[in-house]
Amino acid sequence: MANIKPFEALRPQPQLAKQVASKPYDVLNSAEAKKEAVGNAYSFLHITKSEIDLPESTDIHSQQVYDLALENLNAFVQRDVLFKESKPCYYIYQLIMEGRAQTGLVCVSSLEDYNNDIIKKHEFTRPEKEQDRINHIKTSGAQTGNVFLAYRNQTSIDAIIDKWKTAKTPVYDFITEDGIQHSVWAVTDSDTIEQITHLFETEVPFTYIADGHHRAASAAKVKLALGERATPAADYFLTTLFPSNQLHIMDYNRVVKDLNGHSVEAFLAALGNEFEVVEHESAYKPTVLHSFGLYLAGKWYTLTAKPGTYNDNDPIGVLDVTILSNNILSKLLGIVDQRTDKRIDFVGGIRGLNELEKRVDSGEMQLAISLYPVTIDQLFNIADAGKVMPPKSTWFEPKLRDGLLTHLIYDSNNAH
Repeated sequence: MANIKPFEALRPQPQLAKQVASKPYDVLNSAEAKKEAVGNAYSFLHITKSEIDLPESTDIHSQQVYDLALENLNAFVQRDVLFKESKPCYYIYQLIMEGRAQTGLVCVSSLEDYNNDIIKKHEFTRPEKEQDRINHIKTSGAQTGNVFLAYRNQTSIDAIIDKWKTAKTPVYDFITEDGIQHSVWAVTDSDTIEQITHLFETEVPFTYIADGHHRAASAAKVKLALGERATPAADYFLTTLFPSNQLHIMDYNRVVKDLNGHSVEAFLAALGNEFEVVEHESAYKPTVLHSFGLYLAGKWYTLTAKPGTYNDNDPIGVLDVTILSNNILSKLLGIVDQRTDKRIDFVGGIRGLNELEKRVDSGEMQLAISLYPVTIDQLFNIADAGKVMPPKSTWFEPKLRDGLLTHLIYDSNNAH
């Protein structure tokens, strides 16, 4: 059963919360982060993407970057931008995007649960991304990135959270520039905290990583690396738990650098063995399973997987990301390991099809593929079967903001 705990969050002063809150570190590259933080000395990107405060020639994985993250974190505490909660609390985090609300519980989850598969995974991780967060956590002593967990919804938990939201005033409530409303309540009452902990212990057998496999893996490896120096706080990692009936998964699309030696004509002809290929007059966003969009040489095509080219009886084989992986990426483009191959990149659905066209039209990439999103039930079924999806199969929106609630695994120089 799920072992969760309240924690003493390091968090912003209420009047600064909107300025501190930043997009997750892994949805922005360094240039985008620098632009996002310009003119905002309070942006948490100065901590999660501290290379924005260094010369552009700086290696973003150098120790200098992680040392500056620690320096900036300490400066935020010294300037009273951030303060540490006086007692362990749970936090309720509600996001409203385009009229749709989802509410999660921010807590720390047990790394023992992670290691014992009470917290279930559905993706492998990329070693270089894992190492980046390991270095960041070890140097800063802070888990700044929230791991997004899902669980099969329980009415008893919903009732407690809804009651607290209705009766109490949020500690933060603001709308970000992308139109998303972020509201956070601190659950300070000891009886309510105990009740929530007990309900997860008795009614939630498993939780599932929806977004944040790298952050979770990094937290576990930091705990191991610290060995006897690990504090009790390092046994847990920062998570937000969402009931499954509130979640929305978006498409997670692909762009590829080259055609692996094929001409455009030869590539389209080879696709015809596994797919019905039809030219499409405009950008194509798939609306049904086993349908794909292809952008190549300034044109869009619809690709429909032919019957018999995928396995309907296998929870992994039936996924569109698997069909793509097997019948296009591996077979035609020579991309066998999407986690490590530098010829492929991933574009979250929130960026839209225009982003796919832009990456190809610029000459940076040669083709783009749009996919139909995975469902939450497919994710649960795959994780329950102990199987692993191809990397970057799911994109959840809206995203939790970094900086609102940080978990310290040991107090750095002044962060206390």
